[in-house]
Amino acid sequence: MTVSNTLIETGPVLLEVEDSGVARLRLNRPESSNGMNVEFLVALHTAILRCHSEPTVKVVVISGEGRNFCTGGDVKTFQSKGADLPEYLREATAWLQIATSALIQLKVPVIAAVHGYAAGGGGFGLVCAADLVIATESAKFFSGAVRVGMAPDAGVTVTLTQLVGLRKAMEILLTNSVLSAAEAKDCGIVTSVVPDAELPSAVDELALGLAQLPPLALAATKRLVWAGIGAGVAGQLPDEARTVSELSGTADALEGLAAVLERRTPTFVGR
Repeated sequence: MTVSNTLIETGPVLLEVEDSGVARLRLNRPESSNGMNVEFLVALHTAILRCHSEPTVKVVVISGEGRNFCTGGDVKTFQSKGADLPEYLREATAWLQIATSALIQLKVPVIAAVHGYAAGGGGFGLVCAADLVIATESAKFFSGAVRVGMAPDAGVTVTLTQLVGLRKAMEILLTNSVLSAAEAKDCGIVTSVVPDAELPSAVDELALGLAQLPPLALAATKRLVWAGIGAGVAGQLPDEARTVSELSGTADALEGLAAVLERRTPTFVGR
C-alpha cells in the first residue's frame, strides 16, 4: 500500500510525497489548461522549493491535471492587463525564471509526465528543463511564443537547442511547429512515448526504479550533465525576460493574444 505525505493540498500546484520517495507535483488549473499566471508561478516555485527541502524526496514527477499538461501563459489574464501587460510579464517571467532554475538545480531526477499539450514557455519550458520525459501517444509539443508576438522564455532558447540542435530548434521556435509525441521523441525532446492509458504505470515504473538507485550518484550525475547547460540557461534567462516584457507592449503582441482568444488568424504589422 502506498502511503503519501501531502505537503501542498490546495491551490494551483499540489505536492505530495509517497513513502517510496516519489514526489508528485501536479499543476492544478485544469479549467485553464494549467495556464500560468503570477499566482500559479509563485505556487510552482514554492512547490519546487519544498522538494529541495524535503529529505525524503528521491524523484520528482511533474504532471498536469485536466486535459493538458500545460499550455503556457494564461492568455486571458495577459490580455486583461492591457497597457500594464509589460509590467505584469516582468513579474511573471521573473517567477518562471526562478522556478525553472530551481527545477534544474534539484539534486533528484525530475520526470515530466506529459499528456495533451505542452506548449508555450511554461509548458514546453518545463518539459525542456526536466531530466526525463514520458509522453502519451496523443501528446503535442510546441513553443507558440512567436505566434502571439512574444519570444521564448523559461530557458528554452538554451535547453531546446541542447536537446535538438541549432537547426531543429530554429525550426521549432520560428515556425511554431506542432510536434507529435513521436516527432518529439525522434528529435530528442521526449525520452519515451507510451499509449495514453499506460502513462501512469510507465511513469511509476521509471520513478520507482530511480528511487531505488544510490541518491548521491544520481545527484552527482545530474549536476555534471546540467553543469554546462545550466550555466547557459542562467545567463540567458535575464535577456529572455527582458525581451518578453518589451515585446508584450507591441501592437503585434496584443493582436496575437486577441487572435488566440478569438480563434482567428492574426494580422501583424511590425510594431
